[in-house]
Amino acid sequence: MTLPFVDRAPTLELRDELAEVLGALAPGETFRYTYADAVKLAGHSCPTIAGAYLMTAAAIHALYGPGEVPMRGAIEVTLGGTRDDGGTAPMAQVIALITGAAPETGFGGLMGRWRRQNLLTFNERLTPWTQFRRIDHGRAVQVCYDPSAVPPNPEARPLLMSILRNSATSQKKSRFAALWQARVEAILTGDIARVVSVRMV
Repeated sequence: MTLPFVDRAPTLELRDELAEVLGALAPGETFRYTYADAVKLAGHSCPTIAGAYLMTAAAIHALYGPGEVPMRGAIEVTLGGTRDDGGTAPMAQVIALITGAAPETGFGGLMGRWRRQNLLTFNERLTPWTQFRRIDHGRAVQVCYDPSAVPPNPEARPLLMSILRNSATSQKKSRFAALWQARVEAILTGDIARVVSVRMV
């Protein structure tokens, strides 16, 4: 992967009881997630994917105290928005990757345990917030992502338009990609409070 800032983004580690039971993890071992995992899932790096990653990181940090290891598959997520929205839907995929929460197509569990199905839902009335709730004791937090504090370079839009019209030179394509990822880098590696708001509910 050609993104030099990936290793500077937050890293998330979660246990997963189902993975332990089925032998993918040793007891107490964790899955380690990086922004690179989100990029590979989405197939690209953009402010929306970066936002989903940071929202999840902020929510997990708020829900689990010092010394607690977050538990994948034990978090219920409700996204503010609709499942066919061009921003909310890709964000849901990243959130699902890390938390294990899945829509109706998810794993149904084993005799009622470790179910992932229907742990991820959408509620347009919650917009622009997304709610994360711990299943074990019900503590919940809502997070909101707003990247406007890190605006795009004015040069980027006309470059993108020329790419979409198939009239961009290779130099213009390279310049656009550099500007695009510079914004993603600033979002991911700066103060998370600039772009993510958190409130307990």
